[in-house]
Amino acid sequence: MRASLIQIAVSEGESVESRRRRVASLVRDQAGADLVVLPELWTTGAFAYEGFGSEAEPLEGPTHEAMAKAASDTGVWLHAGSIPERTADGTLYNTSLVFSPSGDLIAAYRKIHRFGFDKGEAVLMGAGRDLVTVRLPDTTLGLATCYDLRFPELFRGLVDAGAETLVIPAGWPERRRAHWTLLAQARAVENQAFVLACGTAGTHAGVPQAGHSIVVDPWGEVLAEAGAGEEVLTVEFDPAKVAVTRDQFPALKDRMLGLDAPRR
Repeated sequence: MRASLIQIAVSEGESVESRRRRVASLVRDQAGADLVVLPELWTTGAFAYEGFGSEAEPLEGPTHEAMAKAASDTGVWLHAGSIPERTADGTLYNTSLVFSPSGDLIAAYRKIHRFGFDKGEAVLMGAGRDLVTVRLPDTTLGLATCYDLRFPELFRGLVDAGAETLVIPAGWPERRRAHWTLLAQARAVENQAFVLACGTAGTHAGVPQAGHSIVVDPWGEVLAEAGAGEEVLTVEFDPAKVAVTRDQFPALKDRMLGLDAPRR
């Protein structure tokens, strides 16, 4: 399976519409990939809190339209990162969108763990409630977003729901980049799953971004890692390695807590 993680910079001098066109073009450049992944809140910037309200859009808004067309034009599964979604009652969510190669919206995941403590996303956006998985021909994706990476119980839930490849778009700050790499590897090892973590580059809202998108295999080995700047990180991996790893080292079967969780 071939995956391309598009690590873009969210420039404050670029309009949202211009960025949509640029990102759609980058997606179309990934012909031959099976899965393309974009970062968190790339339309606005994850730390540009003041723009969440004005740039929020309905689930089937302009970003949905542009990304659906890019996916169908290219014939790829597209995890289109996340957008600030505004629902009919005015609530904002940090919502990820996944499109099929025909451009159909297959899944939407509202971020459960909101970052900011008593400000920013934590007070401006609602919290999602549902774990979301997506079945692809060769693997099942488990969806999480940025700050979710710090909460291992979410990933246990995804694994119990059948996830084999964990996809994590993010706008992770450079000052905590060591945590980004460490946690991506930890989530891969403890869940015996692939991790595809796609971040942003550059600086937005005065916050330097970590970049360093990363792909980790079920043993914790880093298969590929981007640098700090804009980059498309492309990697080939064998999804069958998940089942092999779980069979050879069946640690998940030895869980003693959460015994009501379904066993696989």
